[in-house]
Amino acid sequence: MCTTTKSSCSVLSAHTMFIKQYPKIFLQKKHRLPKIFKQEGKRKSIEDTVEYEPQQPDESHNITIHVKKARGGLTLYKPPKLEEKLVEFLDILKKLPIYRTLHEHKTVWKMLKTIPDLTCQLPEEHLKTLSKSVISETWVKGSTVVGNDGFYIILKGSARPQTKVHGNMIEENESTASFIPQSFQEFVSEDFKNFIFAEMHTPARDATLRQWSTFGTLEVAAQTKSETKEHSVITEEDCEILKIPAKDYARLKSEKIKLENKEKVKLIRKCPYYEEWPTLSIYELVALIKWKKFPPGHVIVESGKIISFVAYINSGYCDIYRNIVGLTKLQSKKVKKIQKLVYMGRLQEKESFGEISVLLQVPFTCTIVTGKEVEMAIIEDKDLFELDPVTKQLMLHTAKPTFGHLTDDDVKNEYLQREQKKEWKNFKDKTMKNSLYYNGIIPGFGKWDHCWTSIPRNLKDTLVSY
Repeated sequence: MCTTTKSSCSVLSAHTMFIKQYPKIFLQKKHRLPKIFKQEGKRKSIEDTVEYEPQQPDESHNITIHVKKARGGLTLYKPPKLEEKLVEFLDILKKLPIYRTLHEHKTVWKMLKTIPDLTCQLPEEHLKTLSKSVISETWVKGSTVVGNDGFYIILKGSARPQTKVHGNMIEENESTASFIPQSFQEFVSEDFKNFIFAEMHTPARDATLRQWSTFGTLEVAAQTKSETKEHSVITEEDCEILKIPAKDYARLKSEKIKLENKEKVKLIRKCPYYEEWPTLSIYELVALIKWKKFPPGHVIVESGKIISFVAYINSGYCDIYRNIVGLTKLQSKKVKKIQKLVYMGRLQEKESFGEISVLLQVPFTCTIVTGKEVEMAIIEDKDLFELDPVTKQLMLHTAKPTFGHLTDDDVKNEYLQREQKKEWKNFKDKTMKNSLYYNGIIPGFGKWDHCWTSIPRNLKDTLVSY
């Protein structure tokens, strides 16, 4: 029994030792600890730490921070890399625009694109143009910045907005101050107005404008003395404020409108019906024109309907179809009448259509379908009816119905020719296919396994021509 017990104990101990040693035969992943000397190299004194990494206030309850983060804008507290970009941005804005390099102009444009209040008002092409002329202004603490002449962005510092509040001198309590709408002022007597005075009121501190906040306007308007401080702010500390002058934006829009009008005049001049038109009459049409794009295969107007606008094709083309009653063979050897569209021609670039249909309210005799993407300058019917009688008579005198020269016989002949060509082509294809299949005319093709569709196109056309 003792021998049996010892042997069983040795087997159990050997098994236990094997189980413990078994995992060691596999490759073990080495766990590397961080190097100590790197941590020591980053250690700094308490004074240095406080100076380099200032404690940031809790922003979990600041709705402004979360809104700007959600819109993709810049937040109040930036990482060091962004702070360096801001310093570079301010240095560039201190230069006159004519002394900035292409890289610097591009940097300004990229920074302006990150400001949601700016991108929601300006298209990208306008913002890129204005970025080449913006400057930064320095305002000391306590200064009043009037924002009625441009759009302002606070780059550094903070300010408080000012609003105009009207107080009633009869009331002793100052809390009775209220706004008086301009539409109501004309009904207020002069005696009552004498008891009313306007004072500047500074809102509470929660309305403070901080970094990347905006104020002002891009609209240029005639301003009265009572409106000069409508968009005013008072700086609470020394500020760096970027300004986009409203006059620059107005000039940019004016130049764009002039360029568009020039393109419209050029387009109308090249249309056949308007080559002899006086310039004054063309400018009357230009004021009513709108640009519009249509995708390929879009039906502009159907036959028998009145079009709702006059169109001038700037790019692309439109196909013209006429309706005709055609005959179709059925399997039961019967014939059925159906409506078919017959291709009759094409409207190319620098051609117009729709004048007669709109002015005389006459249905179109053809169907117009875009062949590819088409850009048109259009004048809606409601705007066309408001033209002076002379211009409308001039348009009726020079314009003609779209493909109005086509008669029903022309459409029938075109339809018959196309049907005959289609039948003859199908007959030739079928005949040549059968002949090649059974006789093995084409070298390299078997007598039973070659196919008409596998024949090269140039060889196929040559065979069909015979």
